[in-house]
Amino acid sequence: MTTEMSSLSLSLNCQPRWATPRRPERLTYGPRVAQISATLGKRFMPWQRYTADVALEIDPDTGLLVYRTVVVTVPRQSGKTTEELAVAVHRALSFGGAQRISYTAQTRLKAREKWEDDHVKTLEASPLRSLFRVRKTLGMEAILWSNGSHHGIEATTEKAGHGDTLDLGFIDEAFAQVDARTEQAMKPAMITRPQPQLWIVSTAGTAASVYLREKVDQGRVRCDLGLAESMAYFEWSAPDEADPGDPATWRLCMPALGHTVTESAVRADFDTMQLPEFRRAYLNQWPDAAPPGWHVISEPSWRALADYRSEPARPVAFAVAVEGDRAHAAVGVVGQRADGLRHAEVADYRPGTSWLLPRLLELHERYSPCAVVVDPTGHEASLIPALEQAGIEVLKPGSRNVAAAFGQFFEAAVDAGNLRHRGQPELDAAVASAGTRDVGDAGRTWARKGAAADISPLVAVTLALWGFGERGPSGDVGVWMI
Repeated sequence: MTTEMSSLSLSLNCQPRWATPRRPERLTYGPRVAQISATLGKRFMPWQRYTADVALEIDPDTGLLVYRTVVVTVPRQSGKTTEELAVAVHRALSFGGAQRISYTAQTRLKAREKWEDDHVKTLEASPLRSLFRVRKTLGMEAILWSNGSHHGIEATTEKAGHGDTLDLGFIDEAFAQVDARTEQAMKPAMITRPQPQLWIVSTAGTAASVYLREKVDQGRVRCDLGLAESMAYFEWSAPDEADPGDPATWRLCMPALGHTVTESAVRADFDTMQLPEFRRAYLNQWPDAAPPGWHVISEPSWRALADYRSEPARPVAFAVAVEGDRAHAAVGVVGQRADGLRHAEVADYRPGTSWLLPRLLELHERYSPCAVVVDPTGHEASLIPALEQAGIEVLKPGSRNVAAAFGQFFEAAVDAGNLRHRGQPELDAAVASAGTRDVGDAGRTWARKGAAADISPLVAVTLALWGFGERGPSGDVGVWMI
């Protein structure tokens, strides 16, 4: 049995938030596992190589594996299955005798699906095909290696692994484990084996994921305290306060990004998924980890701009925004105060959209605004023909204008601090909930999809601020009153 020394000072393009450090003075089976994965047609990404190198370190005094338990928690679609299979094949072929390997997932059915679709099919298409046969008899499924090693599946029950010795166990998708019964079944089956190892692998769970959360809390503490005996822990996740819609956040916590996952694919899912599930699946965040909001503009910064008596002088600019499912719509207004500061307000916010056109016509007739802004790519674009038929000039921002509008609003609210608002609940909630997204290479803007609350009030006042900058101030000075 041969090993090689790995410096594993691999330059990780995505650093884990918590990780057991590599001890370079120890030999490791990690490079051998990486070679096996390459043979199976799946070259390891840096994060997989790092975890394998650490998890499979060898104690120089005993010649045995250092870690009996390995916990890996990463975002979905990071390549967990690839690493699990390579570790399993290495164990089956390279430990000097027949090894028993057991795999579990959320349910026995799910375990069978992943075992058959990912493990078996990958092996059958590999150069190792002549070294094993597959038994698919229900309840007795196994990859049977010619040296006597057995790679099967188990139910996620307290009886999992009972009756057999076990050398290597995988509890995959551990977020679905409601308690420790599967581990409690596997560990006794390992007690007489010379080099047992249990891998617990998952993405963050829900409030019901008590078993995994205990492992996560334990792993974080061990890493913080520098404890590295018997358990190796690895976690890639986004900080609680990170903007979930910012690609910089994704690059911070998604180790497969740029390898097997693209930013455009993540963006598409961010735009369509509910934010809590996106956080769990792609940022590897727990439900209680995400703060109530304020990811882009901090709550203290926004509250400091509140002036409940604020009034703009005329002229003002209007803009409209419609929620993605058209459940709500907002009209924003921006003008300049007598002291020169900019005033932003939600002029109207109601359920549905049928009220929008008559309300805009009424506001236009009453206030003769310097601009009426409608994003031609937004859900509100359907208003443009009717407004133009009514003789209203519509200012239609392009993608660079939309990005500029975001930048102007952020600067006015955070950098210059020359914006004032009335502390309206609907606008406060939108600012608290909003994230951002890229607008091609033009810059960034508010992410309308994926927010925890409707942000159409924020989008409306942001576009109104841009429209005011484009067309105002002009006209008679008067006091704005709804």
